[in-house]
Amino acid sequence: MKIVAIVGARPQFIKHFPFEKACKGKLELITIHTGQHYDTNMSDIFFNQLGMKEPNYMLNIGSGNHGVQTARMMIDIEKILEDEKPGGMIVYGDTNSTLAGALVAVKLQIPLFHIEAGLRSYNKEMPEEVNRLITDHISSGLFVPSKLATQNLEKEGIKNNVFNFGDIMKDLLIYVKKNQLLNNIEIEEEYYYVTIHRPYNTDDKERLYYVLNSLNILKNKVIMSVHPRTANLMNYFEFKKDNFSNISFIDPQSYFNNLSYLGNSIGLITDSGGMQKEAYWLEKKCITIRKETEWIETLKNECNTLLFEDLSNIQDILNNTNSIWNSNLYGDGNSCKKIVEQILIDLKKKLNYENKKF
Repeated sequence: MKIVAIVGARPQFIKHFPFEKACKGKLELITIHTGQHYDTNMSDIFFNQLGMKEPNYMLNIGSGNHGVQTARMMIDIEKILEDEKPGGMIVYGDTNSTLAGALVAVKLQIPLFHIEAGLRSYNKEMPEEVNRLITDHISSGLFVPSKLATQNLEKEGIKNNVFNFGDIMKDLLIYVKKNQLLNNIEIEEEYYYVTIHRPYNTDDKERLYYVLNSLNILKNKVIMSVHPRTANLMNYFEFKKDNFSNISFIDPQSYFNNLSYLGNSIGLITDSGGMQKEAYWLEKKCITIRKETEWIETLKNECNTLLFEDLSNIQDILNNTNSIWNSNLYGDGNSCKKIVEQILIDLKKKLNYENKKF
């Protein structure tokens, strides 16, 4: 049984590792790396540090406008699928790589399996929201991380072939903790860890300055891992890092370093999706600088708090230590094993059906 998986952006490398491990001896896994993220710390390092096998195909698409980027991916992916003739395709999450793979698969009538299905921000100004909506509605099998994600799909009339096996990112976090792969971050003073990269927080000069200034006045030190696009915009706006004396700006971090900085912090401030979950599993207070989140469950008991227009009470929220975490949120750490088993069932059904036709 051969299956193709599409990866291209940082969160997808994280999800791909436990899935790759679960496939061993059960599925022949062909990996296509679109090259949507091409910074070393955003891609190559996952293969080096996690011991993932090298992608079978590297497209080197890089950045670009959404239409151009997605179209270039589709052209290359289509050629590969026609040569490989897989039994199915896996796509993760909600990136342009996800959408490109999904559209090609459904056009070629290849069964499409969407991991991390059913998430909704209900904000179609986010490209990710559009990508996940389309992908969910053309998928053959949908693997959701929570009951709420299942309910989101039901509201849209998607009720068949939906499986709640938990979140595969939790599989990896448990693996990392079990194998003691986190690094020691030797910083004497307490600090907040920060990642900011979304366009609505970075593309406007005044908005980005407001975010940075709000971080700069916090009582504890801030360590900010600067996403490449955020770094480029800070240079474009001629922001001098020395003007934000409370913020220590560091380069994008490897997966292990990123988790280590988070794990050693006293709280996270982010606009990332995946890091909200990681903060929850590591029992770190989180502030998400967005109007909405796909991970609604993390908001319970004030473990995660949404802020956007007014950032003046960041410090007060971080000072609140009454949060209570649910260790079972988003599964038991065996999501990938269950997903692979279900994919095998579906592919065998398809194979048996095709054999009967002949």
